[in-house]
Amino acid sequence: MRQCIDGASFAQAIIHAAAAINQQKQQINELNVFPVPDGDTGTNMSLTISTAAAELRKKQPKTAGEAAAVTASALLRGARGNSGVILSLLFRGFAKAVKDKDTIDGRDLAIALDYGVAAAYKAVMKPAEGTILTVSRLAAAKAADAARQTPDDPEAVLEASIAEGQIALDNTINQNPVLKKAGVVDAGGKGFLVILQGMLDSLRGAELPQEEAEGTQGEQKTDYAAIAAEEITFTFDTVFIVRKEKGKSLEAFQAYLNSIGDSLVIGEDDDAFKVHIHTDIPGAALTEAQKYGTLELAKIENMRTQAEDLAAGRHIQSTDDLEEGDSASSGQRKVAPPEKKYGVVAVAAGEGLAAVFHDLGADGVISGGQTMNPSTDDILREIDRTPAEIVFVLPNNKNIIMAAQQCGALAEGKRVVVIPTKTVPQGITALMSMDPEAEEADNVSAMTEAMGSVHTCEVTYAARDSDFDGFAIKRGDYLALAEHQLFGTDRKLDKLLRRLAEAKPQQNAEFINIFYGADVTEREAQKVLKLFTDACPNAEITLLSGGQPVYYYMISAE
Repeated sequence: MRQCIDGASFAQAIIHAAAAINQQKQQINELNVFPVPDGDTGTNMSLTISTAAAELRKKQPKTAGEAAAVTASALLRGARGNSGVILSLLFRGFAKAVKDKDTIDGRDLAIALDYGVAAAYKAVMKPAEGTILTVSRLAAAKAADAARQTPDDPEAVLEASIAEGQIALDNTINQNPVLKKAGVVDAGGKGFLVILQGMLDSLRGAELPQEEAEGTQGEQKTDYAAIAAEEITFTFDTVFIVRKEKGKSLEAFQAYLNSIGDSLVIGEDDDAFKVHIHTDIPGAALTEAQKYGTLELAKIENMRTQAEDLAAGRHIQSTDDLEEGDSASSGQRKVAPPEKKYGVVAVAAGEGLAAVFHDLGADGVISGGQTMNPSTDDILREIDRTPAEIVFVLPNNKNIIMAAQQCGALAEGKRVVVIPTKTVPQGITALMSMDPEAEEADNVSAMTEAMGSVHTCEVTYAARDSDFDGFAIKRGDYLALAEHQLFGTDRKLDKLLRRLAEAKPQQNAEFINIFYGADVTEREAQKVLKLFTDACPNAEITLLSGGQPVYYYMISAE
């Protein structure tokens, strides 16, 4: 029996929980009820709590209250998707309850879980049963019961809480009609219990689960504590980011890097690529990188001296120390001073979609969307860069709205207004309705009204077999979604697109925009344009390269 949880054990419990959910994130992703390839609850929760694990590794808090505060702060900024935001709220309330505690006993733990549930319910406008909220509420209620029996035993309280939470999770299938149709339990509730179980396993001394990759961005990092200096093949751990030049393949660059080092990982999106490599000649790697774009950031660390410092019990010098020193000396984040009344930040995945927002006057576009929800901190950084008094944020995805809304309390020197756009076409229409000369309330009203006039359809594919809403869906089927509801399926894409074109919203539209995705050629897209032109002769139809992943076509009708 553990008498109490101190700062070190709480920190280790969060680190253990992060490893546990990272290990099970794909299983949690697969609980997402819609068969489209966008199941990301496990990924969002894993990335969210990994930010806290990373902070706790660096700061090594002395008290339980301090450890909980570090956790809550990191989760708030790292929150991704609705599940990540709710997780951050649960721990924010938890931290508030134990802020002055050196250690946490069973009673403290039960009270903190209850505070967490209260914080989460308070923040969610329309709490629904059969979700992570239900699971956390019933788990916290059982913790209170257990604490009355064993107030000095936090392990017993946590164990009872998890057991009751599992019963609640199993019942979510009966509480939520969508879950019942799909035959699965709630993914967010499952993730929350994985985290609690990871914490309990840590308190009981269980071995840390093997993580797929450390860090919040999936990059590989060296575990310096596990190796000796003589075992290091290459000296310098080198990480850099390059704003890439359009049209340049990285194949030759990858071959070059493989010839000068090991542990190579290259991550790439529409605008930039990030490299991690161990090499003896980091300067050569950086010089070669500039043939492919503009170098934006580089971090180089000597693994041999770090290993020697570790063996000698000395503090390991890291570029993180420089970053913390810069932050401390400045005393604040870098926030662009206001040069105008209004600014706009939008979220969009795809070079073409980003270009549309920029052309319409958006100050910043964050790369993200379905399957890659940006964190609160990602959105906040773009708000900081926007030189305006009032910054409108267009999330353009229902799973990003909550993360965006958290920025209001975090922004410095700016007012943040989130327009709750759920699709990219809604965001585009809302932005077109903004008047730089109008009052804030008038703009909010106009943008909100405009986004409501847009009907959005999306075409993707089935990632798995499913029996959903009366449709027997097979993996690989083409799927059409209308306002996020399943419109239809087909094995032939052109037949499905024709049905969409002949549907009432498109037939009644004055304007139709067709954004084709990264996996569609221009020739294929031109055929779809002709199909819609023939089927909707009264509409003005525009074809644009969106470059978006996941969705072959994104179609707006107004």
